Amino acid sequence: MGDKKLTVRAVERALDILLCFTEESELSLTEIAVKVSLNKSTVHRLLASLEGKGFLRRDPLSDRYRLGLSLWELSSNLVHEDDPAQLFYPDMRKLRDALGETISLYVRDERERIRIQAIESNHPIRRVARIGIRLPLSVGASGKALVAFSDLETQNYILRDPGWPELVDLNRYRQQLERISRDGYATSLEERESGTSAVAAPIFDRHRQLLGVLSVSGPVSRLTEEKMREIAPIVMDAAMRMGRMTLIRQ
Repeated sequence: MGDKKLTVRAVERALDILLCFTEESELSLTEIAVKVSLNKSTVHRLLASLEGKGFLRRDPLSDRYRLGLSLWELSSNLVHEDDPAQLFYPDMRKLRDALGETISLYVRDERERIRIQAIESNHPIRRVARIGIRLPLSVGASGKALVAFSDLETQNYILRDPGWPELVDLNRYRQQLERISRDGYATSLEERESGTSAVAAPIFDRHRQLLGVLSVSGPVSRLTEEKMREIAPIVMDAAMRMGRMTLIRQ
């Protein structure tokens, strides 16, 4: 039993190391050790194993690590027609072309949201959307939409989080959820990032379960409150069409 526990723990630590690269493209041994809260000798052994299997590669000049080809080989089998990130991509591109702003697709993972697909605006000044990034549910149009259109049990799970940010007033947030549920979409104006605004609408599957949210974001100079109200019906209509696509394919 002891050996099995050690093996499982080593696997967990190796996965923690890989997850460090969700926000950084390259890291040093010291930076990784700090992120996973392990001593450098332990991290060095795990890095050697991951490098040996091709999950990481080390630049001999800078002595920094990057993701390896094995992850790309695995990801090639992840993409299929039922994957929302691929299924909705053509419609997201059409929406980007129609509105001119950055389009993102978010899903909820526990008490966070993850951007699983994005198509950036063609404008020189645009909202840069990195795929795979994890963001809070407490701020931003997409986060609020994911909570507002979830079932009551899920909402309670999220809102009773002991780690809820102190700067986000929970009562005011609940009021926002009620309005979002009534309107059918959510907006945000410089909530998470200065100079950025967004409007988001829910995507439901054939069982009326929340699949994710479709978001349009851009600089506040173009995506004003008035503009967001104007394009909200377009975003909701696009999200509804995407939901119908799951009906066709299931």
